[in-house]
Amino acid sequence: MAAAQQQRYREFRMPDVGEGLTEAEILKWLVQPGDAVTDGQVVVEVETAKAAVELPIPYDGLVGEILFPEGSTVEVGTPIITVDTGASGGGAAEPPPAPAPASTAEEPEEDAKEPAREPVLVGYGVSSASSRRRPRKAAPAPAAAPAAPAVEPAAPEPANNGASLPGRSGVLAKPPVRKLAKDLGVDLAAVLPTGPGNVVTRDDVRAAAKPAAPAAPAVPATPAFEPFPAAEGERESPAVEPQSLAAIRERRVPVRGVRKATAQAMVDSAFTAPHVTEFVTVDITRTIRLVERLKSDPDMAGLRVNPLLLVARALLVGLRRNPEASAAWDEERQEIVYKDYVNLGIAAATPRGLLVPNIKDAHAKTLPELSRALGDLISTAREGKSSPADMRGGTVTITNIGVFGIDTGTPILNPGESAILAFGAIRDQPWVHKGKIKPRKVTTLALSFDHRLIDGELGSRLLGDVAAVLEHPKKLITWT
Repeated sequence: MAAAQQQRYREFRMPDVGEGLTEAEILKWLVQPGDAVTDGQVVVEVETAKAAVELPIPYDGLVGEILFPEGSTVEVGTPIITVDTGASGGGAAEPPPAPAPASTAEEPEEDAKEPAREPVLVGYGVSSASSRRRPRKAAPAPAAAPAAPAVEPAAPEPANNGASLPGRSGVLAKPPVRKLAKDLGVDLAAVLPTGPGNVVTRDDVRAAAKPAAPAAPAVPATPAFEPFPAAEGERESPAVEPQSLAAIRERRVPVRGVRKATAQAMVDSAFTAPHVTEFVTVDITRTIRLVERLKSDPDMAGLRVNPLLLVARALLVGLRRNPEASAAWDEERQEIVYKDYVNLGIAAATPRGLLVPNIKDAHAKTLPELSRALGDLISTAREGKSSPADMRGGTVTITNIGVFGIDTGTPILNPGESAILAFGAIRDQPWVHKGKIKPRKVTTLALSFDHRLIDGELGSRLLGDVAAVLEHPKKLITWT
């Protein structure tokens, strides 16, 4: 009977979205305990290191318990929600059965006997490395009254604010929380957990790190801060240590999600691929005029036409004339992989950070198709809806730093790609045109490339061809 009741409550684990990621952050729960759910219904939005993803539940039933609140970072394979699959859907789900009393915290026999194989959604495999069952939530310990703290037989440790749980042999805490505790000098075994399932949270660690009462040393060896004596008639303010002042004026934000992935990717790229950057300043007045004419072209009706579109087309033409530049370095096999296609990445600044989704097979698209794909890619990225597949497999990237009023820069390669083109701001500048100085539309292009794959000659030819197309856009016809 107990086994059948236990079988009713199914745990849905944080899935692997197929990118080899190890964790994800819970952005928003779309259901609450007691809500009816059906197989395939989206119940939660999570953010991986690459994209925001909606997760469907593989069960029918009533939501039993949400195991992690919004904002939690959860490892792949960890249960995040329970579903009462035996409920009829007419009311709130019954609470899951309490575990039988046991003398030890571990239950190896229960863990070894999985009642049935958990349903797995296509593309959402369960990580084998995290297959152990998560201990069920124990009854909450009665909160201590703040007005009457317990008397400690020994001097309290300043790191935990007097909160201790003697006899706890194991502490439930995620790796980031453990690192925070280590950095703050907090003993996790002495922290009162408030998270679901008696999990120690960041707030628990920070609360334990606060000293019970400020205590100044009797004889400081070297005073950290020596205020000037108050002038006559002035009120002397209490001394404040500089460290406390700094803490008030600083904010600390955990490195995770897109920022964490971007930082690691940039470090890997900068210290793996030898970067070379070349620059060219070019008169693109004719390209700007072409943009205005295309806006009234019936074939481009309803599409977004801007200079970035023609820069993208110019880069594709340049790569067609210099196909060796579309390559990748395979470090493991010590091979150069030449690619007969272009997946064109576009660096997009979004509320979630820098994303680089790419247009698949951009080389084969017509100008209207490229415009449509470019518009869809940017709008999807800014809405935070880019999928991991959208950012996989890029071959070359464009970063439009001109929209920020920046003339040029030295962009860092997207890992696995051979080149990245920075498109600077378009400015009216005096320019020698047909032997006379005239105001012209001028921009600067910067091309960074992997010097293992692209030598100076090839990189210069590629950048020169892109500049030539933008200066004389009729080459879009003669060179294609």
